[in-house]
Amino acid sequence: SVLPAAARSFIEVNFPGEKISYATMDDDLFRPDYQVVLANGFKVTFDNSGRLEQVECHGKAIPSGIVPVQIAEYVKGHYPDAVITDYEVGRKTYEVKLSNRMELKFNSGFNIIEIDD
Repeated sequence: SVLPAAARSFIEVNFPGEKISYATMDDDLFRPDYQVVLANGFKVTFDNSGRLEQVECHGKAIPSGIVPVQIAEYVKGHYPDAVITDYEVGRKTYEVKLSNRMELKFNSGFNIIEIDD
């Protein structure tokens, strides 16, 4: 109940039926963050308004619909045997980690700007 409404809604939509093991609030005076660990072990981080910051699935595929379509299509086209296991939203960038240990960074226009293996 301490989570912002946007964060609760995100979890309900993208992880339907999944129980929250625990949620913590980073006690930053100006901008607290919320970390939620689900019963399946996935970790989801939100900013103080409930905006998604990061999803970590520890080697399992992130549920479809979380990652923007343009990024999902890029990954599917260039790395068809890999799945997205971690997703991070920055101020002007998006970063994904793949099951093949590749890390890809995209700009706000969803253009690839960095590849790290």
